[in-house]
Amino acid sequence: MSGPIPIYLVTTAELAAQHQDSQPWAEATGFRAEANQVCLVPGLGGSLAKVLVGWGETLDTWTLGALPQSLPPHSYYLAQDWPAAIATKLWLGWGLGSYRFTPYKRPQARPQPHLAPPANADQAYVTQVMAATTLVRDLINTPAADLGPAQLEAATQTLADSHAAELRVICGDDLLSQNYPLIHAVGRASSQAPRLLDLTWGHPDAPRVTLVGKGVCFDTGGLDIKSAAGMKLMKKDMGGAANALGVAALIMGLQLPVRLRLLIAAVENSIAGNAIYPLDVLPSRRGLTVEVGNTDAEGRLVLADALWEAVGEQPDLLIDFATLTGAARVALGTELPACFSNHPATAQQLVDCGLRVDDPLWPLPLHQPYRAFLESKVADLSNISDSSYGGAITAALFLQEFVRPDLPWVHIDLMAWNLRNLPGRPEGGEAMGMRAVLELIQERFTR
Repeated sequence: MSGPIPIYLVTTAELAAQHQDSQPWAEATGFRAEANQVCLVPGLGGSLAKVLVGWGETLDTWTLGALPQSLPPHSYYLAQDWPAAIATKLWLGWGLGSYRFTPYKRPQARPQPHLAPPANADQAYVTQVMAATTLVRDLINTPAADLGPAQLEAATQTLADSHAAELRVICGDDLLSQNYPLIHAVGRASSQAPRLLDLTWGHPDAPRVTLVGKGVCFDTGGLDIKSAAGMKLMKKDMGGAANALGVAALIMGLQLPVRLRLLIAAVENSIAGNAIYPLDVLPSRRGLTVEVGNTDAEGRLVLADALWEAVGEQPDLLIDFATLTGAARVALGTELPACFSNHPATAQQLVDCGLRVDDPLWPLPLHQPYRAFLESKVADLSNISDSSYGGAITAALFLQEFVRPDLPWVHIDLMAWNLRNLPGRPEGGEAMGMRAVLELIQERFTR
């Protein structure tokens, strides 16, 4: 078949009623129109005539997500008309499934299949989400040798330049003179100086949305060094910063009417003679002193200074992204980010937004009695709990010390990495919660 090949999404009933000519082939190949089943129907001469995709009971973003990896490299189109919301999800899922991370591989001769944009799809939204997701995935997948704090700064500068945003950088010992001591302390042992990246965009009088990202470009654990297995994936420890950059890219690319501020604490948690020691007591931007119970709990330290900077402008919404705790992964697994908020209505709204765009999060409580676990005998608080339980909650409670109670704040603790291949979500770096946060911002400030 020389022209584009049609793709039909079918249920079991539709298969019997509308594709009787394909029924014998479907039966021979075991295709029953169940979810995630695909049937390639041949035509005359053995050419591909059409593709049948089973969808069971629901159509979502991932219905077509596996096809770019499995279909022959032809051009395709959706043969049925779908409402705009469904068409947008289907096309986005195809695009997300088309992602490849190839900078370090030899060029592949085999072309990819192509899906024509469905007529009703929101092309501006899909284009921007695809670009933002690619940015997030590429940054996280890049080896730490090629993506340290300086390279993360360069990526942020490139994004700022493409949207006429302003980027201010505070680097090295300037962090001390300008009172960001925790960011400096965590990153000072690296050959690349620590830095705070501060991007602003939008009209100053618009509603203020501030994003904060944990940008630990590699985490050895510091002097409390990780095991080899625990250190292997630590190039992804800047996944919070990458996701915050992705949301910023979407806000600017879609021209949302908000005043955006993006703060990224970009560091490496390295080992050297000037690394922080266990039980060191460090000052913070807020003025609280922090005892370092464990040098591997460094992400919350750099976020603390960035969050206290963020609250100074009284944003209307403050969201931080961080690959913060293994405890959140134990509680929810690697594919479901945890979210915490001092404003329950905002947390519920974010959860609802995530479900609507197939980008789920799950709320965990800021259980205040656990704050006692962060007490220190020699400082205002410790960076770790003295309990082995509830680690994601106590980490969030630590961050809450650096957020004003009257500001709506959300903390997202995410994996930022797919451990397995799923439709539209290949193994490797991942945007998690990004589309949910975009939906929240649009719902609160543009609708």
